Amino acid sequence: MKITNIKTIVTCPDRNFVTVKIETDAGIYGIGDATLNGRELSVASYLQDHIAPTLIGKEAGRIEDIWQYLYRGCYWRRGAVTMTAIAAIDTALWDIKAKAANMPLYELLGGKSRDGVMVYGHANGGDIAETVDEVAKYKEMGYKAIRAQTGIPGLSSTYGVSKDKMYYEPADGNLPTENVWSTSKYINHVPKLFDTLRDKFGFDVHLLHDAHHRLTPQEAAKVGKSLEPYNLFWLEDTVPAENQEAFRMIRQHTTTPLAVGEVFNSIWDCKKLIEEGLIDYIRSTVVHAGGISHLKKIFEFAAMHHVRSGSHGATDLSPVCMGAALHLDTAIYNFGVQEYMRHTEKTDEVFPHAYTFKDGYLYPGDTPGHGVDIDEKLAAKYPYERAYLPVNRLEDGSMFNW
Repeated sequence: MKITNIKTIVTCPDRNFVTVKIETDAGIYGIGDATLNGRELSVASYLQDHIAPTLIGKEAGRIEDIWQYLYRGCYWRRGAVTMTAIAAIDTALWDIKAKAANMPLYELLGGKSRDGVMVYGHANGGDIAETVDEVAKYKEMGYKAIRAQTGIPGLSSTYGVSKDKMYYEPADGNLPTENVWSTSKYINHVPKLFDTLRDKFGFDVHLLHDAHHRLTPQEAAKVGKSLEPYNLFWLEDTVPAENQEAFRMIRQHTTTPLAVGEVFNSIWDCKKLIEEGLIDYIRSTVVHAGGISHLKKIFEFAAMHHVRSGSHGATDLSPVCMGAALHLDTAIYNFGVQEYMRHTEKTDEVFPHAYTFKDGYLYPGDTPGHGVDIDEKLAAKYPYERAYLPVNRLEDGSMFNW
């Protein structure tokens, strides 16, 4: 079964997505997510101009060989653009292989290790009272795990807090929005949020929190320590994730579980974190960490060191990525939790999918492949719209410097 054509589809049903479609001479096709928020066209060009011409005529079933060919064949390895492009090809090839076998993808990844995938939703509000109300809504929908974020008094806006609660999209402008940030205000306020939530809801619900890489190691240790009484499921992205050594100080000063990795592209971004036991959950994704093939290797390495998975699953990852992630989540034995931010109705129409939600769990379905497709005619009705993620500045006007 040979590759005959590779399409790169860019569409914007309420937000931008890049999708790869690989066609074969057997009439079977597969699709993969290639979305890189705020840099979508860079990946689209990489795929169409540099990868697609090299793969026509190759055997679609040689997934590992093609992965190594794309990774090692390019002198300039790794990086977000390269690894996102490789991930899209890899995911589409796994989709093809599973369809050819007439099996859901999880069967080819080792079969089921669980019946359902526990997911967490995002509850955020402009103040603590509003966040409490949002947590209550997610509990009513059946969620067992909920991430809680709140606005900070004295700051006009806070990354991670949105007016649109269910379909939060952080890329919010044709040019980057500049947010003002104060770490001291945040450190003083965030324990109050979780004190209120535990008082209201008790300890039966898993609560998570994201610091969005905005702390120094000492500040992160302080926040982790202050949140220990509230038994968080995890504290996420405390410091800039590329500084693996920083987690040693954090780990030494708090028992709050730590999660990181949504911006990681390969095992080399998290090797030290995992093998030294500096984190509890690795958050890497199918689309940004080299696809199913490489992410499975990361998770297997993590399993050797008692680290669980907790894959990123924001709305800037398409349903294609979510479908692939759910099949991998279902198969691995060190699964922890899966982030699940719901897509808008337009997005779901463009990407019909087999996965379903019930009582706090997602189920990948039994459709052959990863169970997600793309309606190309409908996708063509939503052209690309440039959008950027916000940029943080400190209160004195300087760029956030760590």
